Amino acid sequence: MKRKICVITGSRAEYGLLKPLMKKISGDADLEMQLIVTGTHLSPEFGLTYKEIEKDGFLIDDRIEILLSSDSPVGISKSMGLAVQGFAEAYRRLRPDIAVVLGDRFEIFSAAAAALVSRVPIAHIHGGELTEGVIDDAFRHSITKMSYLHFTATEEYRERVIQLGEHPDRVFNVGAIGLDNIRSLKLLARPKLEKELAFRLNKHNFLVTFHPVTLEGDTSRRQFRTVLNVLDGTSDTNLIFTKANADAGGRIINAMIDEYVSGNPQKAVAFASMGQMNYLSAMQFVDAVVGNSSSGIIEAPSFKTGTINIGDRQRGRIKAESVIDCPPTAAGIKKALQELYAKKFQETLENVVNPYGKGNASVRIKGILKNYDIPHTLKKAFYTPDVGRTAFKNTTGRRQ
Repeated sequence: MKRKICVITGSRAEYGLLKPLMKKISGDADLEMQLIVTGTHLSPEFGLTYKEIEKDGFLIDDRIEILLSSDSPVGISKSMGLAVQGFAEAYRRLRPDIAVVLGDRFEIFSAAAAALVSRVPIAHIHGGELTEGVIDDAFRHSITKMSYLHFTATEEYRERVIQLGEHPDRVFNVGAIGLDNIRSLKLLARPKLEKELAFRLNKHNFLVTFHPVTLEGDTSRRQFRTVLNVLDGTSDTNLIFTKANADAGGRIINAMIDEYVSGNPQKAVAFASMGQMNYLSAMQFVDAVVGNSSSGIIEAPSFKTGTINIGDRQRGRIKAESVIDCPPTAAGIKKALQELYAKKFQETLENVVNPYGKGNASVRIKGILKNYDIPHTLKKAFYTPDVGRTAFKNTTGRRQ
């Protein structure tokens, strides 16, 4: 009997990361892939990106509508409640052998909670990381405690998952799955990219993504206004905006982006969803990824493209030398721009090494999902690691 692997996705960025793994699972004759779509994929405001999934040839087994009509704390909490109910019903119908989730968002937390109660083993990708400026940090570690298999992006993150009480035999350092797309996709040349975006690049260009810092309260408007003011003052520089996600405060940022682009159509363009091909292709040709998105931390170093990481959203993540951290102030962002174009930093970019690996994570993850023996009785004990890091060593995907 085929092992049923249920992949869950709730956002455009997450789907872009999961897509190579989904292809590997779908192409394995011994596996049956199930797909549940939720979150912003089903929202007209965020581009109805489930259509991109169907266009890529994937069959969606269930759609969990969580009514993202409000990004207030109360609205998000209500969406989480709807998500738990919807996923419980989907698991009862689909009866998956393993549920695969990625990351740390609230809808993924809800999917994991329902899977735990439904006794569906959970495989979690990108656990063990820190993003100290957002509530997602707590969601991520909570998902870790609910999960049975763990696929981390670095050895340090693997050790942190083990510190949370997960047995080393079930924690695998496979590298960042997002790098698989860079390895496998034939990215667009500059003229083709400009045609796809309907936008001409300039002498200098920035790829800008700024999300709310959810643990700081109502700071989105003030911080992003500062970002816009500084970037507006750059000369011979065009801006490619990708809009914020459905976190509390995201709609404020998106409205500000629309207003700016409307007033500066020659300098700026915005997308609710660029798609993985366009987004990664653009990363080749920009001077930097600017904002507070994880893509500037994980994917940009593989292109030897600089990152200006603004504020605390990504505080705690492992970063390559190509990442310039700065506070969300005009002076801080201007100083970061000066450092970006300095000769010393540009020379550093030529030799930068991405700490998240070189790709091929999806092959390793698929192999473990296929072959790992998962008992009917799931984990019971809290694993207490031995003294010394050597007790943690297991990055091959083999049982020890």
